[in-house]
Amino acid sequence: MKNITIRRVTLDDIDQLQQIGRQTFSETFSGYNSEEDMKKYLDEHFSKEKLTVELHNTNSEFYFAVLDDTVIGYLKLNFGESQTELKDSKALEIERIYVPKEYHGQSVGQALYEKAIQVAKNKNVNYVWLGVWEENHRALRFYKKNGFTAFDKHIFRLGNDEQTDIMMKLELKV
Repeated sequence: MKNITIRRVTLDDIDQLQQIGRQTFSETFSGYNSEEDMKKYLDEHFSKEKLTVELHNTNSEFYFAVLDDTVIGYLKLNFGESQTELKDSKALEIERIYVPKEYHGQSVGQALYEKAIQVAKNKNVNYVWLGVWEENHRALRFYKKNGFTAFDKHIFRLGNDEQTDIMMKLELKV
């Protein structure tokens, strides 16, 4: 897709961030989870209060993929103590890459992924890691295609449901 720009999300973008976060998470997972669990997760993780705290965190960064002034995807990165699991100072976590279904297959996720790798290299980390739900076969294929390998599993709680995420990493320095 031509003319995709990647730009850093600021507090002024919180409404757009909340909207695309809720939309893409729902599109990705609502078919596999109860309405109650989805509502609980969305209310907890995509509230303006929670997003404000995350945007103020100097160890997290959000980026939008933008096409003709329309936000068509987003990325969330974590460093240091903001990482959800490993908290390795020489690692970067990709916590989220989400793209609305209407833009799947148009290289939006790849553009966001490439931004994540650029940030990782600029921060001089040794590796990038992430967690992917074991049933999200599209995402698993995407990360494997980009060189990630599985190294562990962890539990991800969606509402009251415990699900298994495959933890994957990409070594940047060997």
